Amino acid sequence: MEEFKSKAIEIISTYGGKLLLAVAVLIVGLIVIKFLTKFVVKMLKKSKLDGTVKSVIRNAVKIFLYLVLVIGIIEILGVSMSSVVAVIASCGLAVGLALQGALGNLAGGLMILIFKPFKVGDFIESTGAEGWVKDISIFYTTIMTMDNKQIFVPNGDLMNANVTNFTIADKRRIDQDYKITNDIDAELVKSVLLEAASTTKDVLPDPTPFARMTAVDDDTYIFTVRAWCDTPKYWDVYFDLIENCSKALAENGIDDPEERIAVRLVKDEDEEEEDAE
Repeated sequence: MEEFKSKAIEIISTYGGKLLLAVAVLIVGLIVIKFLTKFVVKMLKKSKLDGTVKSVIRNAVKIFLYLVLVIGIIEILGVSMSSVVAVIASCGLAVGLALQGALGNLAGGLMILIFKPFKVGDFIESTGAEGWVKDISIFYTTIMTMDNKQIFVPNGDLMNANVTNFTIADKRRIDQDYKITNDIDAELVKSVLLEAASTTKDVLPDPTPFARMTAVDDDTYIFTVRAWCDTPKYWDVYFDLIENCSKALAENGIDDPEERIAVRLVKDEDEEEEDAE
C-alpha cells in the first residue's frame, strides 16, 4: 500500500502540473476558437462570396484551429511531436489517396463558386453535357437538359475541360446557311434574305443583319444569314428566321438544289410510266 501511494505521488508530482496546464489550455483554447470563429463569420458576411464558399471557409478555419489546439495540448503533455507529425502525415496521405477524386471535385467546386465561370440559370455545354445549370454544389454541378433530364457533372471534370456559356452575354448571333442553285441572280438572293432577316420578329437592328454568298459548291451557291437577338429570345428568333427566309425564297421562285433534284426525279418517273403505257 505504501508503495502504491508513493508511486501515485510520484506520478502526480511529475505529470500533475502538465495535466493541469493542458486542461487550462484546453479551456482557454475553446474560448479563443469560439471568438475567432465568430470573427471569421462576421468578416465572411461582409464579403460577396457564395454562401457555400462561406460555409466551407468557416468550417476549414474551425478545423484548423482545433487541430492547432490538439497539437499544443499534446506537446504540453510531453508526447514526442515527431511521432505526432508522422502519424498525422501518414493519415493525411492515406485519406488523400482514398479521396483523390472527391478532393479534386471539392477543389473544382470551390474554384467554380469563387471565380463563377457560370451561375445557376446559365445554359452551358461541357464534357458532353448541355443544358441549364440547376444547382452548383461543392462536389457536383446539376445540369437540366432541354428534354428535361438531369445530369450530375463532377466539378473536377468541369474545371479541367472547356466550358461554353451560351447565356453569359445579353446578345447572341444566329448563323444560318442556305443552298441556292447557281443559275439564280446572287444579288436577288442577297436582297431577299436580307429583307427576310430584317423583318423577322425580335431581330435587332444593331448590329445590322447580314446576308452574303459565303461559298460555292459545284453547281450550288451557299448564302449565309447572320442576325442578332437578345439571348433569352434566341431559339424563338432562330426558328422564326428559318421560316421567314425559306418562305421568302419560295415566294421569289428561288430553288433549293435538293428540291430541284427531287422534282426532276419525280418528273422522270412520271415520263417513264407514260412511255411504258
